[in-house]
Amino acid sequence: MKSSKLIMGCLATLGLTTGMAFAQEDVDREAIAERLEPVGELCLQGEDCGTAMAASGGGGSASSGAVDGASIYDSVCMACHETGAAGAPVRGDEAAWGDRTDQGFETLVSHAINGYNAMPARGGNPNLSDEEVQAAVAHLVEPVMEVPTEATGGGEAQAAASGGEGAEPATAGIDGAAIYNSVCMACHDTGAAGAPMKGDAEAWAARLEQGTETLYDHAINGFNAMPAKGGNPGLSDAEVKAAVDHLVGSVQ
Repeated sequence: MKSSKLIMGCLATLGLTTGMAFAQEDVDREAIAERLEPVGELCLQGEDCGTAMAASGGGGSASSGAVDGASIYDSVCMACHETGAAGAPVRGDEAAWGDRTDQGFETLVSHAINGYNAMPARGGNPNLSDEEVQAAVAHLVEPVMEVPTEATGGGEAQAAASGGEGAEPATAGIDGAAIYNSVCMACHDTGAAGAPMKGDAEAWAARLEQGTETLYDHAINGFNAMPAKGGNPGLSDAEVKAAVDHLVGSVQ
């Protein structure tokens, strides 16, 4: 009888020890797998890249209301912007960023959202929201330019830029019609130099599909035969946007 109890006790101890060993092995495997996870992906124009990361919650922190631009950058952008792949300007390289930062933060965000040269829209991850892209751009360019304080969190800056609920548009109080009549109408009322004419819905259709931010970018920085800011460098970005709003309002 005593021998039976002794044998049962030994078996129970062996089972507990074995179970603990398997549990420890599972923990070790998870830790190793986490350390071996890739830090980023290389994405070029036309590739579908990074969608799995966003689907698994790798974008921002929507539940907390804050957007972690550094994490998004590490997951989506760093593969190119830490190495210079595909001609991407390396983070912190002031010489490489000089001409780009001169275009302004809003233009850089527009390029990141819509794609530019070899860089695909949203870094190849279509699941990222505009505010997540903006926060990643803020982290990327922070070492080489002054970034709007509100842009690092995404929410307030994006709401203002898009005219979201509760936000006052950046062009509020600016007479876009007056600016258009003094600067833009020479081409857009006549079609000079191939400019799409005000009110010509067919001429504007393909352009409107690019989105308002792209139209702003073209008007501010110049595009094809159109000079930057319509040839008037004294205009602010907000004034140019107000003129664009007036121009495209005729076909929307």
